[in-house]
This record gives sequence, structure tokens and C-alpha cells, in this order.
Amino acid sequence: MARDKLVEIELGDIESIAQLQVRLMEKLNFPDWYGRNWDAFWDGITALVDMPLILRLKNWSKLERRFPHDAKLMNDCLQDMAQQYPSFAPQVEYE
Repeated sequence: MARDKLVEIELGDIESIAQLQVRLMEKLNFPDWYGRNWDAFWDGITALVDMPLILRLKNWSKLERRFPHDAKLMNDCLQDMAQQYPSFAPQVEYE
């Protein structure tokens, strides 16, 4: 299957990590049984779906301010994917 060119995810209105995990599941087309935690996110981006060529994370700084620990975990997953699976990893744009 061809990878999507661009997926944009709005993060500025996120009020809980549960809401963030649902948003990630919907925008990245994770299956309904997605575990909604950071281990499941790693499994999702590396094995369950084809990541887009560009992943644009809108209002990233708001997410970092509200949920610094979880923003770091999400960023770590994306950076680890870029190192371990560079041909499948998206170019991540933090806006």
C-alpha cells in the first residue's frame, strides 16, 4: 500500500492523554484494538500501519507544556523509529 504523503494531527486542544491516544489512533489508522499507551504506540508506528511520508504535529509546544512527560515519550518513539527504521519513518514536523 502506498504511504500517505501527509498526516496532520492537531494537539493544541488535547486535554488528557486518553484523548491524545484516541486522536493518534484515529489519525494514524491504528486498529480498534490499539492499546492506547506508549508501548502500543511504538508497536503501531513500527508494525501495524504504514506511516505517512510527513507527520505534522500542530501545536506541539502546547502538548509539551501540558504533558511534558508524555510529549517526551511520544517524541522518543518517533526519533527511535527514525533511527531504527529510517526507510519507514516519517519526516516529523513539529509546529
